[in-house]
Amino acid sequence: MRPFIIAGNWKMNTTLSEAEALVREMCRDLEGNTLTHVQMVVCPPFISLHSVHEIIRDTEIALGAQNMNEHDAGAYTGEISAAMLRSAGCEYVIIGHSERRKYFHETDELVNVKIRKAVEHGLRPIVCVGELLEERESGATVEVVSRQVRGAFSGLGADHVRTCIIAYEPVWAIGTGRTATPEQAQEVHEVIRGLVRESAGDEIANQFVIQYGGSMKPENAGDLLNQPDVDGGLIGGASLKADSFLAIVQAAESIGRER
Repeated sequence: MRPFIIAGNWKMNTTLSEAEALVREMCRDLEGNTLTHVQMVVCPPFISLHSVHEIIRDTEIALGAQNMNEHDAGAYTGEISAAMLRSAGCEYVIIGHSERRKYFHETDELVNVKIRKAVEHGLRPIVCVGELLEERESGATVEVVSRQVRGAFSGLGADHVRTCIIAYEPVWAIGTGRTATPEQAQEVHEVIRGLVRESAGDEIANQFVIQYGGSMKPENAGDLLNQPDVDGGLIGGASLKADSFLAIVQAAESIGRER
């Protein structure tokens, strides 16, 4: 059975002290609650990666980063490499988030290069895909998501695809309070699993983790996570409060026990 992976994307929020306080609260709230069906991941800003890792080092929480550069090193002022992320304790990295695509003009081709570099350095990419509101309203959701998934995996061997996670994030639902219905989410997740099968075969597709990432919160997490092809969440705003983030984690744990 596929494990649930619940990852918190803190985006450009929390100072160093706030990040430390938030993750300490999560650790306190997790005490005595063994997670057997969920991998919990936090993705704080770059400045907090090392200090957060020191706090979670011996816990069930894993560390991820929100982005990385596609080069190993060099004159790329302000950028962070995969090796730097690994040295800070990261196991995961978010790649191709819609905000990176929108504000920093990241393309499917760049996402593909970053995935290759992340895997080369032992990071597990969380690859974001999703359609704009006008694309959904025009009936282009499957076309857009298929293009992004195929672009992400272009030229990758099955072993590289195996290491990845895809987060389906309908852009119209990110930070808006709007959420895809469980049925809408399942429809797209099923398409994505078919695309993974096309790229890497049945065995990998059946074990491949596909997260939902459009305004998942405690109130809707159970309905979304109960869908057969929804294997977790990439959580934005709800991950900035320990109680709401852990409520989502516990919902996933409960569903995992029942499967």
